[in-house]
Amino acid sequence: MPVPAPNLYPDFNTLRLSHVCLNVSDLARSRRFYTEILGFQVTDESETHVYLRAMEERGHHCVILQASDRPGTVEMLGFKTFDEADLDRADVYFKARGRPTQWVERPYQGRTLRTSDNIGIPLEFYHRMDRLPPIHQQYALYRGVKPLRIDHFNVFSSNVDDSVAFYSDFGFRVTEYTEDEKTGRLWAAWMHRKGGVHDMAFTNGSGPRLHHVAFWVPTPLNIIDLLDLMATTGHVANIERGPGRHGISNAFFLYILDPDGHRIEIYCSDYQTVDPDLEPIRWDLTDPQRQTLWGAAAPRSWFEHGTEFVGAEVRASELDASPIIAP
Repeated sequence: MPVPAPNLYPDFNTLRLSHVCLNVSDLARSRRFYTEILGFQVTDESETHVYLRAMEERGHHCVILQASDRPGTVEMLGFKTFDEADLDRADVYFKARGRPTQWVERPYQGRTLRTSDNIGIPLEFYHRMDRLPPIHQQYALYRGVKPLRIDHFNVFSSNVDDSVAFYSDFGFRVTEYTEDEKTGRLWAAWMHRKGGVHDMAFTNGSGPRLHHVAFWVPTPLNIIDLLDLMATTGHVANIERGPGRHGISNAFFLYILDPDGHRIEIYCSDYQTVDPDLEPIRWDLTDPQRQTLWGAAAPRSWFEHGTEFVGAEVRASELDASPIIAP
């Protein structure tokens, strides 16, 4: 199936990805990991929630840690719209496509629309979030990997073609994709709104499950510093893959697991994709450099492990195509 043409004039305008809510078993333990190891700033906390932001962000939070009896699951993915009226247009849009919609109350946000995509991923759209004073030049606060901002979500989908078509219809644009030569179907695709390589990516596999949430850091050296910190603080087992440079996106990367198994990518050095007529880049599934430009294959866990979304039914992949996996 060919990559759909981008819809440059969607029914409503999604500005960018915004935040994620992760369910955890031990809130204090997760708080320590995200603040002392990764370096996020706490913006509020209670007995059940910790709200975090990265160093360049002015919005109140990009990560919500939620104490739950279902740890290792994902409550929702959040997106910001261009203006307030886009929320009403989004409500009409999703209802017309048979998706459930509900107006929900969320701390530190204005009106928030909750819905789900075609495979059941819980999505929330808002326009207004409380603004906080800038801290990006308060260098005494920088800790861990020095995260600057949330960058993207990557999700396992049982049918990547259908997921790409669904998101393309409301304005997400494909930047790069992996195609299975035998079937002509998409194995993975990277889609954006904000002008980077992706806000949302889809990887073939049993889904929907969150593959990872990624955070942008200043340089590859920050990733090296994080590895040294994790190796000397009892977190060697949390290091899953990398460091390395992706062929797809050209980004420098590291994948780690948090205490509840949520995969985090530390990420920098991708490229700009603002031009609306930018053509997507195609990769063959058998090309090892799509995974890592230097040729190293990813471990099996990277293709199999993901965290489930609350309320979403996981279905087996419809595409039987195998990537290159490290022995």
